[in-house]
Amino acid sequence: MAWSTRELAELAGTSLRAVRHYHEVGLLDEPERRANGYKQYGVAHLVRVLRIKRLTDLGFSLSQIADMGEADHHPEEALRTLDAELAATIERLQRVRLELALILRKSAPTDLPPEIGPVATQADLSDADRALVVVMSRVLGPRGLQTYSDLLQDIPRDPTDAEFDALPADADEATRQDLAERMVPYLRELFAENPGLDDVHSDAPKGPRFALETVGKALWELYNPAQLDVMRRVRDLTHGEGRA
Repeated sequence: MAWSTRELAELAGTSLRAVRHYHEVGLLDEPERRANGYKQYGVAHLVRVLRIKRLTDLGFSLSQIADMGEADHHPEEALRTLDAELAATIERLQRVRLELALILRKSAPTDLPPEIGPVATQADLSDADRALVVVMSRVLGPRGLQTYSDLLQDIPRDPTDAEFDALPADADEATRQDLAERMVPYLRELFAENPGLDDVHSDAPKGPRFALETVGKALWELYNPAQLDVMRRVRDLTHGEGRA
């Protein structure tokens, strides 16, 4: 019994290109040729191609199949490894589906983790504040994220919020100082009601220093010089209470 390359591919339920590729990567031995130069494949070739196809359908890569060799045995270790990989993939996809369901149900943004995305959407944040939350979501640990989620879920609004957002870069000294002084009582109350804000960076995966430096760089880019100066003044005014 002899088949051409096309006939072999049809019998195995694969393509001419796949069969040729198996030859190129050394998975399938080259067959003998007829007098006219055409390849002639036998049963052994068909069995080999069917085994390769079966293993690739199960999820093995061609390099993994090559490592198994050509012996027709039960590759228990490779199968168990693949099963573990598939289990991990299924678990990840299930988590993704849960997150997608939450995003769809809450109309939450896709650039924020599920712990903070829905509440960030509901909070009345400026573009700069929202971008800062995105950055913080990348450097804070679970406890820090939960602290900000709790804060955003019930964050009180203050008249100074709108003034700060609209503060021009060339605001004069008196305007900056006045705004900073009026922001202090609001921020003191905010910290008193959310004590976790005092050490929000404590469980940052890459350490508090990295988190603080990253947030600092974001602040410098997101807010104008006058706003940054007001933040500094507020920090100085509240320094006596240990909040930087």
